[in-house]
Amino acid sequence: MPRIDALTGLRWYAAFFVFTFHMLVFAPLPPLASAFLGEGFYGVTFFFVLSGFVLTWSASAKVSQSTFYWRRFARVWPSHLVALLVAIPVFYSFDPNPAQTWVKPVSVGILALSVVLFQGWSLNPVILFSGNPAAWTLTCEAFFYALHPYILRLLGRMRVGGSLIFMVVVVVIAFGFRALTASLPGEWFSLIPLPAARVTEFALGMALAWAMRCGWRPKVPVWVGLCSVVALLVALVLIPRFRAGGLPALLITTFSNELITVACVLAILAVAIRSLSGKPSVFARRFHVRLGEWSFAFYLVHATIMYVFLSIFGSQPASWLNLLWFALLLTLDIAAAAALHHFVERPIEKQMRAWKDNRAAKSSLIAG
Repeated sequence: MPRIDALTGLRWYAAFFVFTFHMLVFAPLPPLASAFLGEGFYGVTFFFVLSGFVLTWSASAKVSQSTFYWRRFARVWPSHLVALLVAIPVFYSFDPNPAQTWVKPVSVGILALSVVLFQGWSLNPVILFSGNPAAWTLTCEAFFYALHPYILRLLGRMRVGGSLIFMVVVVVIAFGFRALTASLPGEWFSLIPLPAARVTEFALGMALAWAMRCGWRPKVPVWVGLCSVVALLVALVLIPRFRAGGLPALLITTFSNELITVACVLAILAVAIRSLSGKPSVFARRFHVRLGEWSFAFYLVHATIMYVFLSIFGSQPASWLNLLWFALLLTLDIAAAAALHHFVERPIEKQMRAWKDNRAAKSSLIAG
């Protein structure tokens, strides 16, 4: 399948939105702006949907299941380990200052869970956000990677119609799960760990990619896909601000993540179709693609750098002047992400993939 650079560029904006969300801890903006940027955690939802799409769009029958797992490990874990080692002095101390609530006492056992990406299976915030706090999402991704070959095998038996039915079923499951957790928060299904609770986002991305691989090309303008995401975010900001009531407001706030997930699917679909049709896309420009390639490293380092500044300068009063802090930390984060990408992520992944490929080639020669 052809590479869709526009989606790489679009991924950068999801990472940037997460960055703005975390920056509010250190440098809040005036209320309405902070309220909008406070929805930035939905950038993670976009990551999960896009991850399922990209892995399925680029999947090849020539790649064995073990090779797929190794390549995902090579892609994620080296950068994660380096970012974790950098984060530990920022978030841990043998004698933590009670005023710095983000600094935790050193626990080798908990940090070990972070090393192997098991921390996201805990509902205890001390464990869930252990090590590099942003890395809880990698537990979800590792779980998704484990399931990917099996879901792909199921999708492989389907064509466009079956893939679309699969998507509808996944959406129904997601909304049903949210309805249960919203109405009965004390029941067992409200205690399901995040990786299992969010696999529907990844599965939707997978089914979308498979439907498109089978030839599905609905006419969805890019502005419709992107505006659906923005409109939902604006609604989530304005509903509590104006104390809007009624059924629509209740449904939007209750099913916010599920609605955002569907909107992300629509945005990815629209951008992908435009790119595949040969039309130019602002997201496919070299600048955006480069930032998108750095976005994983950016995500890993941004919270650590922000908390360093929080430790030194303390929380700032809400002001538009804090945009200067945004600009400074964004610059530092991008520089750190570029370094992590070019000196750790890319070269180590390349070496690990080559080692696996060489080993597979030798095994084939011996077997032959």
